[in-house]
Order: sequence, then C-alpha cells, then structure tokens
Amino acid sequence: MIDLSLAIELRESGFMWHPQAGDRFTVTAPEMADDVFHIADMVVEERKLGTGTIFAFNGTTEWALDSVDQDKTVWLPGETHLRAALGTAFRALARRDEQYSVSVDIQDEEHVFTDADVENAYAYALLAVLAEAATTT
Repeated sequence: MIDLSLAIELRESGFMWHPQAGDRFTVTAPEMADDVFHIADMVVEERKLGTGTIFAFNGTTEWALDSVDQDKTVWLPGETHLRAALGTAFRALARRDEQYSVSVDIQDEEHVFTDADVENAYAYALLAVLAEAATTT
C-alpha cells in the first residue's frame, strides 16, 4: 500500500480525489493515522457460524465515528488510480530483485522510479510528472 507521506505529497501537488466505492483513505487525526478505511456502498461482514461462514450485508456500521470531512482525510490511491493518472507519460512497469520500476516519459526522456512497493513506485513517478506539468503551465 502507498506510504502515507507519498499520499500527502500527491494531495499537496494537486492530485485530485473524486471518492468512489473501493477507495482507501485514512483520517489525518494522529490517533487514526494507522487506520485504513474503504468507501463502500454497503458493509459486508464475515460471520462464522457452526454451519459455515456467511457474509452479512449491513446498511451501516454504528460506532463512535459518525462522519468526517473529506479535508480531514488522505486518499490512499491504488495502483490502478496511479497508473491511470500517469496517462500517456507511462511507459512500463517492471519487477527485478523484489523492486518495482515505473518508467515514464518526461519531456521526451525516460525516467525510472523504483520502490519495493509498486504503489510507491507509481507515486514517485506521478509526483515527477505533476511537478513537470506545474513548471510548464
């Protein structure tokens, strides 16, 4: 999963989040920074019964956190979001020696960003592409 620090950098660079079901995020309150939440249309709970496992579909989950403003959250974009955001700058994804490398095209030059986590490698690449776009506009 993408590092929180990279997700914050992406947000600060202008990478916009349009929340959708399946998206991951965390709340910026220090006591909740390690908790990852998922946007869902419905909550599905696994229940183990004597007869086997069932999946219970619940409309809401009731607990102490009723709601939180989006500006108090940080989106944790996944590989698909990050790759799509790279658009035509994306060249390739490769894996070697337990490292992922994302190659992007920035001003007709190939740049490679590497990390043990594929989402971090994509995030580094996207940060570079966004930085370049900011300097040319």
